[in-house]
Amino acid sequence: MQKPSVVIDNGTGYTKMGYAGNCEPQYIVPTVVASRALKGGQEATIDGVDDLDFYIGNEALAHSTTHQINYPIRHGMVENWDNMERLWQRCMFKYLRCEPEEHHVLLTEPPLNTPENRELTAEIMFETFNVPGLYIAVQAVLALAASWTKKNVKERTLTGTVIDSGDGVTHVIPVAEGYVIGSCIKHIPLAGRDITAFVHKLLRERSEPIPSEDSLEVAKRVKEMHSYVCPDLAKEFAKYDADPAKYFRTYEGAKKQTGAKWSCDVGYERFLGPEIFFNPEIFSSDFITPLPDVVDEAIIKCPIDTRRGLYKNIVLSGGSTMFKDFGRRLQRDIKKHVDKRLDLNIQRLGALGSTSAPQKIDVNVISHQMQRFAVWFGGSMLASTGEFFRVCHTKAQYDEEGPRIARHNAVFGTGM
Repeated sequence: MQKPSVVIDNGTGYTKMGYAGNCEPQYIVPTVVASRALKGGQEATIDGVDDLDFYIGNEALAHSTTHQINYPIRHGMVENWDNMERLWQRCMFKYLRCEPEEHHVLLTEPPLNTPENRELTAEIMFETFNVPGLYIAVQAVLALAASWTKKNVKERTLTGTVIDSGDGVTHVIPVAEGYVIGSCIKHIPLAGRDITAFVHKLLRERSEPIPSEDSLEVAKRVKEMHSYVCPDLAKEFAKYDADPAKYFRTYEGAKKQTGAKWSCDVGYERFLGPEIFFNPEIFSSDFITPLPDVVDEAIIKCPIDTRRGLYKNIVLSGGSTMFKDFGRRLQRDIKKHVDKRLDLNIQRLGALGSTSAPQKIDVNVISHQMQRFAVWFGGSMLASTGEFFRVCHTKAQYDEEGPRIARHNAVFGTGM
């Protein structure tokens, strides 16, 4: 019997980990490491176990006063490899409690990850943890595989556009037959952290009586519990102004130090938070292209024979796409662009005297119940198939050829 593979999805904000074949990750911890450090930047040695004196996840945040906090991943890319190794070590031994020598491992990588990063990952996994097999999967492909769980998905295809929006960064990634079209990837510097910051700013400007030490946490809770995407900004403001009692919510909390109760009103930030994806100018003057325009541009840049498939299968992935009606608004706005362009083409063809009209283009945005953990769940699905063990890089290959084996992946078939 083959022991189940370990699936670890390292995101900018959170690390999801668990065993292949499960529906949800066993553990979700913040991607943060706390280690002791002296003022000179040298790590402190305490009784000879300095290499074990560190914490990850929520424990790391709890030790922020005595230890130095570090987020090893920024904007999806690993920046601190020593801390990344520590994070993996705790994931394996403390949380999953597995012997890495006995389990194949599936790790995820962001789009456009450099080959050098893949080599370093392979080196750590094979040298430090001595794993029997390793597969480094592109997050977008796993998110596409996760969308197959939706009931009305008839064909299991690895062609589609993935909108992956987590805590630190949002990517629009076109994938054709399991291969990422690298030249057409679009990057948007707006994600969950920015929505939290915007909600925080709105609450502060309205002078809500929130304790300053809790304000960021409250903004995050408001975003997660009360926010949604509205179809029309002006109409939504009018609705709130006409009947505030119906739409305003109350958030209640208690001070950490004294336990004293407090409450605040939650109003316009309910729809203004997620609106930064569709009207980014309300939050930032640096980036002002709405998400539907970015998706449309990314698909238009792709080879012409892939475009229909990319419009037909737009898959949402990541926690920041979980807002109510997010998919519906996105589909409506992208369809407007597509239909407008199609009408112009029909007019042009008519002017040239052509009688054949181009076919309508299907635009379909897929939301599904596994959206929040789409990347991890896709990894869990694929790593539980027999094909996974055939496409893994093995320890024997690594010993023979070195870390360069990790530069290229075999792509899963779609007949799983």
